[in-house]
Amino acid sequence: SHPVLAGFTSAAAIVIGFSQMKHLLGVSIPRSAHFYETVLVTLESAAKANALTLGIGIVSIGVLFYFKSGLGKQLKRWGVADALAVPITKSAPLVVVLLGTGLVWGLGWHESGGVAIVGNVPAGLPPLTMPTLDGDVWRLLLPTALTISFVGYMESISVAKSLASKRRQKVDANQELIGLGLANVGTALTGGYPVTGGFSRSVVNFTAGANTGLASMVTAVLITLTVVFLTPLFYYLPNAVLAAIIMVAVIGLIDVKTFRHVWRYNKADAASMMITFAAVLIVGIESGILIGVAAAVLLFIWRTSKPHVAVVGRLGDSEIYRNVLRYPVQTCPHALVMRIDESLYFANTKYLEDTVLSHVADHPEIKQFVLVGTAVNFIDASALETLESLIYGLRDADVELHLAAIKGPVLDRLQAIGFVDKLGEDRIHMSTHDAMKALGCMERASN
Repeated sequence: SHPVLAGFTSAAAIVIGFSQMKHLLGVSIPRSAHFYETVLVTLESAAKANALTLGIGIVSIGVLFYFKSGLGKQLKRWGVADALAVPITKSAPLVVVLLGTGLVWGLGWHESGGVAIVGNVPAGLPPLTMPTLDGDVWRLLLPTALTISFVGYMESISVAKSLASKRRQKVDANQELIGLGLANVGTALTGGYPVTGGFSRSVVNFTAGANTGLASMVTAVLITLTVVFLTPLFYYLPNAVLAAIIMVAVIGLIDVKTFRHVWRYNKADAASMMITFAAVLIVGIESGILIGVAAAVLLFIWRTSKPHVAVVGRLGDSEIYRNVLRYPVQTCPHALVMRIDESLYFANTKYLEDTVLSHVADHPEIKQFVLVGTAVNFIDASALETLESLIYGLRDADVELHLAAIKGPVLDRLQAIGFVDKLGEDRIHMSTHDAMKALGCMERASN
């Protein structure tokens, strides 16, 4: 759901951004599985920060923000065409990389100032090797591999959807899975790490202006050329500059506006968003998204376990039927028409049965009970059993059960299972109005 993705994205942005603080401060902070531990250790280490490294990082952040917001307006005032202004504003990462590398190389800050740099990057491509085919090794690694693949796919699709939504694009989950599978087959032959949709790298690519998959292909070609020929050029690149690029990229993903909007609209969705947000911060990105999905599913079941139901009546002389509590409508004295605004499944079958029997008990004069299914998209086995029970339960109370406005696919399954034969074809109606006409309610309606 969108709230889960928004909560995941915001929390992951904070985790990723804060993980770069060690490079921004120029201190050594051990990796921790919990975000709060990283925060505490970072605060303790802040007093030991390298002033020169921190200065490089802060200046880089300032330049990146200026290119992102202020420079575009300035170029527009100068009359620079958009075709030229956009590439200039998008070039901020390249500018800070060149400036940072040039200053460290020219002034020797990595030696005199203790500025941490990327250092020596091995050149060349890894050799192709066949993976181990030992059955014992496979049995040992299979459970872990399945977990990695599942969590990796969940994280990848979450990142893809969260970024796609910002540009009103859609993600084909099957194509994402195929792409990840092929990439991991390739990495198995080169001895690489498992391939997933990396959050920080995806965000950097996104903020750089990438719009299509062609950007990834261009990136792959450039990385290949860089690894083979250009690695010596990155020797003097300060880690603080890379940290600044990542931090500025993820700041824009902290989505406070969506939380305010969701909170005003639906508290349950806001709860799933906050649970996901807190889980990612407390237990980590991988486990956090799983907890968020589980919370969303549980909240969905809770919300749909007591669906909205409405007794409806005819609006004037029209064929429109609306809630008797909202509109001045006409009802039939011997027939009660109830609309259920949810699909019927195991979580709400008991509520459905109790609601129907309660309405029947409150209206002893009725002889027909019409269940309107305009909002029912499917009926599962538990709900089917409940409907069959209602047929005989209402019959014992001298009340006929009728169904109206049942959707075609739902009705097809009811016919295939024999439910229509048990209920009677004459008690299935195309619309609520058809049901009222069949029950002779047109002349005997009351306000």
